[in-house]
Amino acid sequence: MENNKPKDPLHGITLQKIVEQLEAFYGFDTLGELINIKCFNDNPSVKSSLTFLRKTEWARKKVEQLYIRTLPKL
Repeated sequence: MENNKPKDPLHGITLQKIVEQLEAFYGFDTLGELINIKCFNDNPSVKSSLTFLRKTEWARKKVEQLYIRTLPKL
C-alpha cells in the first residue's frame, strides 16, 4: 500500500543544517531583516544562532518556516 501523506520537509534535517543553508543563501543581513531576532542582527554566527534557537521555540519555528518556504529555491 502506498503512503499518500506528504513528506515532512524537515525530517532528517538538523537545525544546524537549516541555519547553515539559510545563512549561505540569504546571509545574516537578510536573515535579520526576514526574521528580526538578535542572534541574526547583533554579531551573528551559526554557533550563537543555534544556541538561541535551541532554547527559544518561537524563534526556531520562524526559522523552520522560512526554511520550508526557501526550499524550492535551494
